[in-house]
Amino acid sequence: MITVTRPVLYLYLTFVLAKMCGSREKRSLGTTIAVILSLAFCEKPSSLSYTSDPRYKSSPWEPPCGLTESIEMVCLCIFILDFSVKSYLIGWHEFWKTKWLIGYIFAIATSVIDWTLSLSMLCNETLRIRRVIRPFFLLQNSSLMKKTLKCLKRTLPEMASVILLLALHLCLFTMFGMLLFAKTENPKYNGEWESYFTDLPKSLSSLLVLLTTANNPDVMIPAYSVHRGYSIFFILFSVFGTYFLMNLLTAIIYNQFRGYLLMSVQTSIYRRRLGIHAAFVVLSCQGQDHSKKPTGTESEQVPGAVVLKVMERMQVKSYYRQAIIKKIAADSSMTGQTFQRLFDELDKDQIKEHPPKPEYQHYFLQHLQRVISHYSVTVLGNVVALANVICICTVLVLDSEKTVTERDDYLEVINCVFILFYCLEMALKIFAFGWKGYLSYKSNIFDGLSTILLLVFQISVFSAYQLPFCRRKDKHGLMSLWEMVRLINMLIVFRFLRIIADIKLMALVASTLIDLVKNLRAFAGILVVVYYVYAVLGIWLFQGSISPPDHNSLSNSSMENISANLSMECGTYEQLEYWPNNFDDFASSLVLLYNIMVVNNWHVFTDAYSRYTTEWSKVYFVSWWLVSSVIWVNLFIALILENFTYRWDHSQAFSVVDVERTAYQTSVQLMFREQVQEPTEEELMATLQQHPYLHLSS
Repeated sequence: MITVTRPVLYLYLTFVLAKMCGSREKRSLGTTIAVILSLAFCEKPSSLSYTSDPRYKSSPWEPPCGLTESIEMVCLCIFILDFSVKSYLIGWHEFWKTKWLIGYIFAIATSVIDWTLSLSMLCNETLRIRRVIRPFFLLQNSSLMKKTLKCLKRTLPEMASVILLLALHLCLFTMFGMLLFAKTENPKYNGEWESYFTDLPKSLSSLLVLLTTANNPDVMIPAYSVHRGYSIFFILFSVFGTYFLMNLLTAIIYNQFRGYLLMSVQTSIYRRRLGIHAAFVVLSCQGQDHSKKPTGTESEQVPGAVVLKVMERMQVKSYYRQAIIKKIAADSSMTGQTFQRLFDELDKDQIKEHPPKPEYQHYFLQHLQRVISHYSVTVLGNVVALANVICICTVLVLDSEKTVTERDDYLEVINCVFILFYCLEMALKIFAFGWKGYLSYKSNIFDGLSTILLLVFQISVFSAYQLPFCRRKDKHGLMSLWEMVRLINMLIVFRFLRIIADIKLMALVASTLIDLVKNLRAFAGILVVVYYVYAVLGIWLFQGSISPPDHNSLSNSSMENISANLSMECGTYEQLEYWPNNFDDFASSLVLLYNIMVVNNWHVFTDAYSRYTTEWSKVYFVSWWLVSSVIWVNLFIALILENFTYRWDHSQAFSVVDVERTAYQTSVQLMFREQVQEPTEEELMATLQQHPYLHLSS
């Protein structure tokens, strides 16, 4: 027997569907999180300046005390409301078992206390603890981010073993290097020692940078110039460290993380199946005699009318509702398996069916419609677009030495001819497919918008500067002639991307990138959290540490600037003029962290901050390199490969036109669906027997 009231039934089904398809409240909470995270760009130190170079940076605009604090308090109030609702729904008994909710209230309380201290000090405090806590709100709001963190936590032991092996490799070669390049009596042979192996910390950092190939071959040149045999030491270090151990680390991260993510997806699907099955068991009792005992077997059925009545109360997207209703209409009653498959539609995006083509009565119009609808017309359009890009490239090469005023108008005349062809092509396609049919293709929308913009800009050029070969080239209005022509050329080159939709492999790659944005947002979200935390820590530790030369001394003459750079040591922060890369505000901190993540010349930053602050600053930069470049970037690359492999395997039977349709079934869960084991009916019923809110009796 099942004891459950009708309100509880609808509440339970609403909860199940809300977990699968989201709600307006969740989107509102996401907007609140985005607002509170973006406050870091406005708060002191403000990022609202034209440049981050301290030599030319003017005083940025900083909001008055209380402005950002008021916005932050509104956000915190929304978080308090969200916490109260979640705590009320799950109950205080379950609340103390949920670590994320406990951390949620701790983060809110700490933020409110720090906010109060900030106002009491008139916003002049040097340290805001709540800034480093804000990314927690982003993590707490995403279930997939929580699962990802859990998977990362379980993967750490396997990653630690390879990282320890890397550390052993680094230490051994450091010892060998200090022995090989020890200081000698002859200064001629001390170049390697003076530059890279003076002491243990410098030797370690030099080889660590070599592990990322950022200082190769600079690090070996002093020794290599003395004897060619010394190159073997550096080659062996790079081969074993960079090409063996680092790639092995990537493989281990991907393999282990993929396994734990598969387990997480398995658990998620089990919970979904459990919720849907519970809904089926409850619905199967509606309209039945309560003396009958439901057993959850296949003999039980749910009337389609009951499911339709429930669907009227659900807040789902229209195409989800229509797809589910269409399936319900096919069966007057549904078994448990049919009911489970009903909600598989929630994993899919909408398939946009192309409307029928317009019907013309005249034979000539019908024949013209068939010709324009043929694929060869699209190929012709791509060839013409390629010819346009080649013309632009040729003219740019020929006129590369000319100034803007010396350039002829031949390119503009050529572009006018091509733009007329693009307009004709768009008009003929609209004639063949109709307005709705033309707009049903994403490639046509991109092509049409680009063509309209090109036409508008070209008409603007004619109206402002008259026709080619009989115009004045001085500036009129907001933009000069060359600026407008340059914008037109950029649009033409950008329009050439239309070929992506017509080449299967390129379309597959493009759709994979779109799927990454849509389905792997949790992985990128955690990277955003790490960036945010490290940027705030960088501001706390290194803000204002590096002071550039006086601006007045730099503005005397360009020759003095050149001579000053030549007097500095080659390859240093000062000689390379890396002044805009600093931790003086939040935006510049993010850029600096990105530059370190790509590891090109990252040793320049570590060397500069170790000289201006302390040698211990390298711990910060090395930890960031490990977290971002070694772990997260490798993991993200591995997941890109997984996504692309999935799409490639499932697109072999499709044509170019159907590649876009395959995107409709790609999600993180569907990527691993083939490896996931579906729970049995007996397992689901056994779990439901122990459910605290559904009392089933056999």
